[in-house]
Amino acid sequence: MNPKISDFGLARMYQGTEYQDNTRRVVGTLGYMAPEYAWTGVFSEKSDIYSYGVLLLEIISGEKISRFSHAGKTLLAYAWDFWSENKGTNLLDQVVTNSCCPSEVSRCVQIGLLCVQHQPAERPNTLELLSMLTTTSDLHHLNNPHL
Repeated sequence: MNPKISDFGLARMYQGTEYQDNTRRVVGTLGYMAPEYAWTGVFSEKSDIYSYGVLLLEIISGEKISRFSHAGKTLLAYAWDFWSENKGTNLLDQVVTNSCCPSEVSRCVQIGLLCVQHQPAERPNTLELLSMLTTTSDLHHLNNPHL
């Protein structure tokens, strides 16, 4: 597995006092770009959070978002289906199934899906994401990321 991390860091381009900014042209890899950035060029810290969520779901599943299609579904829709059915544990790449704790996998799937919420306001910010990854605190309620 060779995750692509080159799409991170767009949010550093804007001034520290701004919440968001707009680029003259959209750059990045389809699938990793947050919807609001891909459609309008508006980016923020939440754009990077979206990209991180995609990467996290790729690592868990062992699938690349750009090559994934199962029954006509994207990786994000597929991850949501698994989350809805069994809290995401069946999303885990079968190669590593025996070496993982199901509750940790479930938590990581939930975090990944929180990061790819369609609305930026529903995604965690960087500090919230860090807390989710380093503690066992309760996570936010999860909505279907495509609504």
